[in-house]
Amino acid sequence: MGHVHIIRDFPSAHEGFRRTIRIYTPDGYDEHGTHRYPVLYMHDGQNVFADTQSALFDTWCANHALESLVREGRLEPWIIVAVDSGAGRFQEYSPWDELRINVHARGPLYTRFLLDELKPFVDRVYRTRPGSQWTGTMGSSLGGLMSLYLGWKHSEVFGRIGALSPTVMWSQRSLFKQWRAHSKRWTRIYLDAGSTERIDGDGLDLNYGEATREFYTHLKSLGYDDHELILVLDPGGQHNEKDWARRLPFAMRWLLS
Repeated sequence: MGHVHIIRDFPSAHEGFRRTIRIYTPDGYDEHGTHRYPVLYMHDGQNVFADTQSALFDTWCANHALESLVREGRLEPWIIVAVDSGAGRFQEYSPWDELRINVHARGPLYTRFLLDELKPFVDRVYRTRPGSQWTGTMGSSLGGLMSLYLGWKHSEVFGRIGALSPTVMWSQRSLFKQWRAHSKRWTRIYLDAGSTERIDGDGLDLNYGEATREFYTHLKSLGYDDHELILVLDPGGQHNEKDWARRLPFAMRWLLS
């Protein structure tokens, strides 16, 4: 079994506060002292792992999902770095202001934290493969939006993007307007949502099934091919950790292979 190591009070100078970071190292990491591993960065870290110190409600059980895929020979082992969300989750996972509900974006500061502070620490302390082909980012809802933003804005760093029920309609569909061309880099993008998934987000009508389907069509129109991009629509899928956990094994298998 792998191990989840928790670092509390990890400083984020760009954001001006300290974060909790949860780092999963796979089974055999300590025994294989020269092997280097690809790394997946996940948002809402308190919801990521099956662990006694994770959130009390449903989690993604990402460590169990990955270990099962490794045992089946479908994936090689990965390091997973899960970053807990802070007190202002809507703000920190917003690349742009969402003025309809008075959310002011701190996503660019969170991005600087990942690029300038966290990733250099992980690459220095752990045996990683730092290239973009071996670096992924994954999240759900606004965490899915941030994953797509990171993959668009910094395709030289994040080559694999997992966006489960991503809030691509946020900020008057700014991601559609900003993502106007293929990155021309090695890319793999996983998109999913419930086929009729829809919620009321503080007064905003967020139609995830429809918007995710439209964003997939948008990326296809920019030239992303089937080996780079996939869309999964889950009949009856809802906006919660239980459904994201259920879809995670296939997401990991496609994204990380």
